[in-house]
Amino acid sequence: MEKRKKTKGILILKNHNEADEIDFELDYLLSLSTAERFRLMENKSLEIKHLMEQNGHRRPAEVIKRK
Repeated sequence: MEKRKKTKGILILKNHNEADEIDFELDYLLSLSTAERFRLMENKSLEIKHLMEQNGHRRPAEVIKRK
């Protein structure tokens, strides 16, 4: 009996197993070419940047004058 089952890129586990989740993720990343991995990383970086801008975390530091 197999512990895990892959269905169209979805990992199905009966019980939570972090090691199996990591193995599944690594298998997926190894199946991609280097260019595809870089494109995935660039897209995710842009997504995070956009989310940070939406939530006000990328504003430049403000100069505060003292009286």
